[in-house]
Amino acid sequence: MENPLSSAPRGQGAPKGCARNDDPPGYQKNTSPVFHSTSVCSDHRFGRTEMVSSQNSEEREKEMSPQLHREALVAGFRRSGSQSPDSRLSREQIKLRLWNDHFVEYGRTVCMFRTEKIRKLVAMGIPESLRGKLWLLFSDAVTDLASHPGYYGNLVEESMGKCCLVTEEIERDLHRSLPEHPAFQNETGIAALRRVLTAYAHRNPRIGYCQSMNILTSLLLLYAEEEEAFWLLVAVCERMLPDYFNHRVIGAQVDQSVFEELIKEQLPELAEHMRDLSALASISLSWFLTLFLSIMPLESAVNVVDCFFYDGIKAIFQLGLAVLEANAEDLCSSKDDSQALMVLSRFLDHIKNEDSPGPPLSSHHAFFSDDQEPCPMTDIADLIRDSYEKFGDQSVAQIERMRCKHRIRVLQGHEDTTKQNVLRVVIPEVSVLPEDLEELYDLFKREHMMSCYWEQPRPVALRHDPSRPYAEQYRIDARQFARLFQLVSPWTCGAHTEILAERTFRLLDENMDHLIEFKAFVSCLDIMYNGEMNEKIKLLYRLHIPPALTENDRDSQSPLKNPLLSTSRPLVIGKSNGDTVDYQKQLKQMIKDLAKEKDKTEKELPKMSQREFIQFCKTLYSMFHEDPEENDLYQAIATVTTLLLQIGEVGQRGSSSGSCSQEGGEEPQASAPSPEQDSVFADTHNGKSPQEAQAFPEEAQGGWTVSLEHILASLLTEQSLVNFFEKPLDIKSKLENAKINQYSLKTCEMSRQSQPELKLSSP
Repeated sequence: MENPLSSAPRGQGAPKGCARNDDPPGYQKNTSPVFHSTSVCSDHRFGRTEMVSSQNSEEREKEMSPQLHREALVAGFRRSGSQSPDSRLSREQIKLRLWNDHFVEYGRTVCMFRTEKIRKLVAMGIPESLRGKLWLLFSDAVTDLASHPGYYGNLVEESMGKCCLVTEEIERDLHRSLPEHPAFQNETGIAALRRVLTAYAHRNPRIGYCQSMNILTSLLLLYAEEEEAFWLLVAVCERMLPDYFNHRVIGAQVDQSVFEELIKEQLPELAEHMRDLSALASISLSWFLTLFLSIMPLESAVNVVDCFFYDGIKAIFQLGLAVLEANAEDLCSSKDDSQALMVLSRFLDHIKNEDSPGPPLSSHHAFFSDDQEPCPMTDIADLIRDSYEKFGDQSVAQIERMRCKHRIRVLQGHEDTTKQNVLRVVIPEVSVLPEDLEELYDLFKREHMMSCYWEQPRPVALRHDPSRPYAEQYRIDARQFARLFQLVSPWTCGAHTEILAERTFRLLDENMDHLIEFKAFVSCLDIMYNGEMNEKIKLLYRLHIPPALTENDRDSQSPLKNPLLSTSRPLVIGKSNGDTVDYQKQLKQMIKDLAKEKDKTEKELPKMSQREFIQFCKTLYSMFHEDPEENDLYQAIATVTTLLLQIGEVGQRGSSSGSCSQEGGEEPQASAPSPEQDSVFADTHNGKSPQEAQAFPEEAQGGWTVSLEHILASLLTEQSLVNFFEKPLDIKSKLENAKINQYSLKTCEMSRQSQPELKLSSP
């Protein structure tokens, strides 16, 4: 005789104890509490754990709760048949008597001892009248049911009537759930299934609803009350099959790898013949996801579920090995994977249950009804008995150790697949080399992971969402982006770098959720490293107008009324040796190209105000710091800045004079360009339509403005500036330094953040 807890499978739903009754209604448990012998209800009949609340309050709760199905569906939809009903019922009665004898000797509820006899009784098949209650007991769902009175009814009230993507998926699969059973050929069973699935999706949005949950829940409703079926589903999804029911089915893939290792250990001859066992592991995926319900006749698969609730996933592993062992000869002679699939499907489709009290259902799993060669039938009781005798030596602890080992490999495989898919999506859109792009992805992901473990708790689920497209699964916030910008950006501006990083983040955060994905990050870096001069200047321009530049920007909170630079400086466009260069043709062609490019874009960029232009100049001066050609660059940018300030003032005077003439009732006349204004820029200073004036109110009011075309054309007049923006940049050296300094930069930032706290705490 064994102690009730001595052989209980860890994490597999074996009886462990009653939960506390003071748990909040919305409390979601991850592990089962410990059972105490004081929680026993009775040794002679099944019953729920006694509640502290009075009988009157329980009756009031039942009256207020929604109309739930209060009995197992199989009780209201007994199947009638003509195939020896007396013998089938007599077998059911024999099994029921054996169970009652066991209850008398070893107890009936949570205090029942786990003996070898009870394992044999489970392998024979649990009687229909006891099946639902024993499932509750073996899975420990009885504890959840007793400790959360009214919880399911409240969930049903809250969730019913709401329409979302999950409910649409549930509705689509309702009529695909055991359609051969009469219980799900009418609204009673369909409505109960809808309530259970919707309530669970409302309880656990992280899982929501996944395919195969409908098949499992349908079976639970056949043998358990509606509320009991809900808690059984909770036990399966959250304890007995962890990580099975999610977007990536990690748990099922881990068990596939464990199953492959068990094949090598237990069936070495088959493993030697079939070098690539991944095919068998792939075939077995549906075995684990649906507990054989989708590939075996229902009356036979229900016995498998009996063993699963008693022994956990161990029962599925050993049954899978028994199936392969029974078909080892045919599998070894199979020529390809498709033939192996046909061998296993034919075998599983011809598994019968002689002890089922009802006649066999019309099989929806039969792919071989037209086979010329009849396939021998196999009794499920014999197959389960063989699985225990030949492969039952594996303990739950051994399986858990193998799960931990293979889980690391499966997760790493998923990460590698995600990385490959992201690179495949991003590579065609950027000019960064694939090997450099791979290094950038590793830096981006590492920054995300450091934030998960080194910073204050944050909603990490918002940043890493496996259900999103591959390129958007990992996302970083502004502070993380600033660190990466400092590490890999070629536009280092000293103390101004952090401010430029903030503006870049605001520009990339198009949906304003304060997070950016890898694709946007790489696209920005690609322009900085590999873009043409006009693309780089356009990016800098956009970094100094809204939304990148805001009124609360740290470097522009005190707008200046007058320009920083004087416009009285003589304008010189030429080389230092006195040889003048005719830029007329070059600039006109550049402006024509910009006009063509502007026509292709969706909307024109707004003109830059004086405050924004001053910030633009600050950034350029910061970028030139410590450059080998620093002096020449400062001289060139001073010349260009003076030119642009004059252009802005000319435009401002023109707008002011036009406004005055309109107020006086006179029609404004176009004046010839002033001597100070180059004819090239005069071509670009045309009047705007009323719609454009409304779009840019500062221009309509006659404020100082300058356009992207003005800035780009002015920069082209200085060869040193052209050389600066067109010189090749080495991203590899930046990446090497970033890999070395990423952790140290994070550590320094954390130490700086902790210094104010230390000062406050010091006496």
